Amino acid sequence: MVSVKSSISFVTPPSEPSTFANCPSPEAESSIEAPPERQSENSSQELPSESPPEVSLAKELQIFFSTFITIFLAELGDKTQVTTLLMSAESHAPWVVFAGAGAALVATSLLGVLVGHWLSKRVSQRTLEVAAAMMLLTVSLLLVWDVVQA
Repeated sequence: MVSVKSSISFVTPPSEPSTFANCPSPEAESSIEAPPERQSENSSQELPSESPPEVSLAKELQIFFSTFITIFLAELGDKTQVTTLLMSAESHAPWVVFAGAGAALVATSLLGVLVGHWLSKRVSQRTLEVAAAMMLLTVSLLLVWDVVQA
């Protein structure tokens, strides 16, 4: 993806009062054009925003607890928890199993976050939601098909 940055700064000497007389008007700024080789690239692509929107502490806490509760409830009783239970019982080293399982869950969560962030830069949120729904529906149908065939 092409990122074009331009910065125009006007510096007035300390002896002179600062005025906006030297600043270009909005009309003049809109008439500034990219070099010809960049015009074709920019016309078909939308430039990404330079910085993500600020998120308040309250919003960050809401996101944290929403994520924690969702993942916690989704992981209760799943095959990872059962596997961890069995490994702990078999090894008689519950803290080592806890550390290994925790590191694995952190690694898979990091992978999910990084891939999700990468995809969010390239695909719309609606497309991601539809793709995720289709994948979950496919897995559900395959599980139902497996149960019906047995």
